[in-house]
Amino acid sequence: MSSSSSTAQQPQQLHPSADSSATQQPPATASHPSSSAPDPTTAPSHHAAQGGVAAAAASSPAELARLKVKLQNGLRQFPDFPEPGILFEDIMPLFASHDLHSSLITALELQVASVFGTTTGEKSDIDVIVGLESRGFLFGPTLALRLGAGFVPVRKKGKLPGECATETFKKEYGEDVFQMQSDAIKPGQKVVIVDDIIATGGTAAAAGNLVQKLGGKLLGYIFMMELDFLKGRDKLNAPVHTLFSGQDAALNS
Repeated sequence: MSSSSSTAQQPQQLHPSADSSATQQPPATASHPSSSAPDPTTAPSHHAAQGGVAAAAASSPAELARLKVKLQNGLRQFPDFPEPGILFEDIMPLFASHDLHSSLITALELQVASVFGTTTGEKSDIDVIVGLESRGFLFGPTLALRLGAGFVPVRKKGKLPGECATETFKKEYGEDVFQMQSDAIKPGQKVVIVDDIIATGGTAAAAGNLVQKLGGKLLGYIFMMELDFLKGRDKLNAPVHTLFSGQDAALNS
């Protein structure tokens, strides 16, 4: 078919004016809202969103209690390890299981929210999570991500490059030294220190001193567990919070 016959057979095109086009829209009514209005069936409701936040906040204590029981049941205990009279609390099963690992981070986030007034799922006012060598490294970075905070490690002497702040602390036999990079924490930043277990409190106290040497504001400590009979929290100069209860007495006491 030639181009001329094709042109001859095309129907005449109509070009309505802007005014006539506008009149083709049906009037907006309750049953027929304007096409430019948001769809009420898909747009989120402000009141519904507020209700969801309130419901989540109300359920947080119950959810935290449930997770604590679940996590404590996931721990393993080894008597007389690493020496006689010690009941060793093994937290590694919590990381070997994806379900338990996820529950641990959620529980820690809820614990932080309950004691420091943060809101789960939102960036918190906490600037830095400090993790102690070495098990504080297992969950500290992930918790920091959840809180919208940075993560800073405290390490034994000689493990960090550059200029470092140093703190010496006493152990059962002799002394040890912790270090933190001098520019890791800025003056005035709000800091929470985390570790797996608080025993004698020496390492946690050293970490707290390092934070304050660098000008950080130490809000408190979060531990997974506490060996209550060792009275470690008495050495710490900020509030101490534990995820679940630990041992009230030594193994053979």
